[in-house]
Amino acid sequence: MRAQLVQQLERGLGLGTQPAAVVAVFHTLFNLLGVLLNPDNAEIPFPLVFTGPPGAATYFEQIDHFIRLTLGDDAASRYRIVVDDAEKVARIMARGLDEVRKYRIRTNDAFYFNWLLNIEDSFQIPFQPTHENMRDLDLRRGLPLHQMAANLRRMFSGIVAGNVKPEGLQAIREKGPFEIRCEPEIAESLDTLLTAFIGQNRMKLPGDKAYEPCYRLIS
Repeated sequence: MRAQLVQQLERGLGLGTQPAAVVAVFHTLFNLLGVLLNPDNAEIPFPLVFTGPPGAATYFEQIDHFIRLTLGDDAASRYRIVVDDAEKVARIMARGLDEVRKYRIRTNDAFYFNWLLNIEDSFQIPFQPTHENMRDLDLRRGLPLHQMAANLRRMFSGIVAGNVKPEGLQAIREKGPFEIRCEPEIAESLDTLLTAFIGQNRMKLPGDKAYEPCYRLIS
């Protein structure tokens, strides 16, 4: 997923995304926003649209609320949410791609590769979701936005590992849930978000067994 995203950022001109399981949406989302929020990339246009059918509205509202809480309005300004309106999505992407074209002509950047984009190692090196690493994640809103996004990406990677990956499942069986330490307001919002995902069956593989959280929020 991370390697694919890096290629999309390096070679792509824009991106549209639809509702998906937590493994897909947050790996993509916080990697992408973290790269775009790097001060070195502040001037680089990259149109990003979240879109889906009418039933996706609440899903995107929950995600948008969490992004604004943790990363602020600057992060939210990097994407648009459009529900049940394919023509509007097309218009937004067309305008965005025109801005990308003009920017790359002005900066003498290539159309086949985003040479000016700075993708730090924190968005390319896989996170090892051990209990210690999860507990030590710094999830404070005082961090630079791209660093906070990187840590949120790591946190969700750990939750995914604890949900479905063999090494993560084994670690949870042996040591219990991961501890995630964060500010009370973030913990409350995260709990609301993940509880909603649990209700939508986005936190586990298909099956009859009820979901048991692999994490514990501590504020």
